[in-house]
Amino acid sequence: MRRTWIWGVAAWAIGLLFVAPVLWMVLTSLHSESDAATNPPSVGAELTMAGYREFFDSNPWPALINSATAALVSTLLVLALATPAAYALSIRPVEKWTDVMFFFLSTKFLPAVAALLPVYLIAKNLQLLDNVMALVLIYAAMNLPIAVWMMRSFLVELPREMLEAAELDGARLFTLMRRIILPLTAPGLAATALICFIFSWNELMFARVLTSTVAGTSPVFLTGFITSEGLFLAKLCAAAMVVSLPVLIAGFAAQDKLVQGLSLGAVK
Repeated sequence: MRRTWIWGVAAWAIGLLFVAPVLWMVLTSLHSESDAATNPPSVGAELTMAGYREFFDSNPWPALINSATAALVSTLLVLALATPAAYALSIRPVEKWTDVMFFFLSTKFLPAVAALLPVYLIAKNLQLLDNVMALVLIYAAMNLPIAVWMMRSFLVELPREMLEAAELDGARLFTLMRRIILPLTAPGLAATALICFIFSWNELMFARVLTSTVAGTSPVFLTGFITSEGLFLAKLCAAAMVVSLPVLIAGFAAQDKLVQGLSLGAVK
């Protein structure tokens, strides 16, 4: 009983340690710029919504729409490509499937910045600079290896007897995927989709280099609050809170599916 109590207190302490920076950001976003810039910060200063009003007055909607478009479309594209690939690598494994999985993983060994110049030149030659579709393709390529690995771990856990029974009843591949495989792996799909969405929503480097005025995303928009005139800390924290809300809402709404999906392929 005592040991359980100690572990419970330790878990709460670690949880609060991780949440503390977010709570501090929320508090800073509710302060004026003068109070937010004091050192040490003024915790008991008067609260205000000025930072949020200034953020929305700066018209963030195009950037938020661009982020949502790039993240959602790339996530759907990744799921459409990763699910058949994971099926071929798990339920109907191709020859030397381990080499294929290693190849997928090896694409993540290269630092993203090393591919920045080739990607920029390709986007320029294809006239995709400052275009959301360029970000969609890049985010899909970046997230596809992770999605294939995750989906394969989920599909491996499916009972083969159920799939064989469906095939004996005359179910073809499309019917098998639509009526059996996808419903059974729904938690895994949700976990994979959420992780791909978060990675795409938070990506800054390629969005910063490949976009300018038309296709700029919300992370690029946030960097606009760091200027030569100084760091607008309160407004930056308010903007960061607003930009983080879609990811927080998506994670909270899919938390049950996320936990099931992340544990689905962990234990046989």
